[in-house]
Amino acid sequence: MPHRSGTARLRLGRTSLPGQVYLLTTAVNRRYPLFACIASARAASRVCHDAATWGDAECLAWVLMPDHWHGLVRLQDQSLSTLMSRFKASSARAVGRGPIWQRGFHEKALRSEDSVIKAARYIVANPLRAGLVSSVNDYPYWNAVWL
Repeated sequence: MPHRSGTARLRLGRTSLPGQVYLLTTAVNRRYPLFACIASARAASRVCHDAATWGDAECLAWVLMPDHWHGLVRLQDQSLSTLMSRFKASSARAVGRGPIWQRGFHEKALRSEDSVIKAARYIVANPLRAGLVSSVNDYPYWNAVWL
């Protein structure tokens, strides 16, 4: 069996279906805690809030952790790769650095509305599970359309 790079394995079998909701994850290069810096976290958060970042897709929920990002996105007519490339480039420009993200990303297609709600709860509770805050309301770098 031929050896595939980690990025190639991530792309293997990836599909981009209009109307499908995906749980997306990407990490900062070398898992450096870049977003522990308030200025960097605020700059990247503005990108997450900007509808232009998502094109015709809908960002349902997201959280920016010190060294990674999770998002819940309902795709439309663009590919996951296009969507994530735009997000990564826009957030890197906003932070004012060169490439800040690892190559590739992880995605999981969600099959039911229950799965979407569970994924949204998982996303917004990430800072709580990581021990960064004692209440989700105390963490400033997340959002969800259900608020």
